[in-house]
Amino acid sequence: MRNPLRTAIKTSSGIARQSALYAGNAFDRVFRAASLVQAGQTPFETLYSNGLVSLRHYLPLQEDAIELDGLVIPVEQTRHRTPIVIIPPLAVNMLIYDLFPQRSLVRFLRAKGFDVYLIDWGTPGREHTHYNMHTYVAELLPDYLNRVREHSGEQELSLHGWSMGGMFTLFYSALSQDQHIRNAVVLGLPIDSHASGLIGWMYQRLADVADQVRKRTGFRLHDLKPHWFHTPGWANTIGFKLSNPVGSVMGYWELIVRLGDREFVTSHATTSAFLDRMVAYPGGVIQDTVVRVWIDNQLARGEIQIGEDVARLENVNANLLAIAGQEDTLATPGAAKRVMDHVSSTDKTFRVAPGGHMGILAGSKAPRASWLELADWLAARSD
Repeated sequence: MRNPLRTAIKTSSGIARQSALYAGNAFDRVFRAASLVQAGQTPFETLYSNGLVSLRHYLPLQEDAIELDGLVIPVEQTRHRTPIVIIPPLAVNMLIYDLFPQRSLVRFLRAKGFDVYLIDWGTPGREHTHYNMHTYVAELLPDYLNRVREHSGEQELSLHGWSMGGMFTLFYSALSQDQHIRNAVVLGLPIDSHASGLIGWMYQRLADVADQVRKRTGFRLHDLKPHWFHTPGWANTIGFKLSNPVGSVMGYWELIVRLGDREFVTSHATTSAFLDRMVAYPGGVIQDTVVRVWIDNQLARGEIQIGEDVARLENVNANLLAIAGQEDTLATPGAAKRVMDHVSSTDKTFRVAPGGHMGILAGSKAPRASWLELADWLAARSD
């Protein structure tokens, strides 16, 4: 016969243990979040820094295999000849490329036999607010790519650009006509920005207003000083979360519901470390992007003004892999696919992968949905 007192004691003890677990996880998540973060663990060396922008080179992996989203990936001992250079967008911190040990793009690419470099744009301050698209595409990027070539001993490079990093990749290739860019991988890149869902519709309306203002007054946003457009990191964090407000709110609700799951709490802290530490946009870049990419929608015509020059996408002839997110509200598949109409590449592939703007790069589905294909695509074009 069951002893009611003993049952009550066991139940009470179980509730106490669960309460302690919840309380401990909540305390760590709020007050000791840094101790939970798993991002940024893949070792690298800094080859060069100008005080703001630095060049990373990821070191060879020591293990024989890595785990990737439940898959065991053998570490290849032979290296592909063509190095890959990751060109991040501005505003983000570099944790996104090394988010979890089991979901790290740089770690995965290293395991697949690629020599991996990454350009870290750093944290721009008010003194950098005059930096514009020309600064990054025509001044900084050529310098850092040459440093990769010097270090690797290889002239031909593969470029990997997500979001604005994809813009930098194509704009550099188009403007410089660098014939040694062998492969270009671009993700989440709106070519026809006015076709990008609700955001595109909004900018179409702004374009109509801007056109009327220009005709009647001659005023243009580029007439203003760039410092008026300098956007601090906290504003970029809010803006990124507002691109998917439901998902942002549900993420915190799920944290409350699953507070007893230590693994989930750790995962939430790690993802938040990326989302909550965004950095500033220089004002000049904001002017160029808002006006030329979004309002004027210049890329839909296959070209864009970079400083006093014009970069024409028809000058891009590298092997191209373009990936769009099926749920991406910032760069919808329809807006991204237009790249195929403008580049001159004879070897070009367009794919739609599950996920939103961030998800296609580092979401939980990304390793199986796009990384494996990316590695195979690059491997066939890197030797």
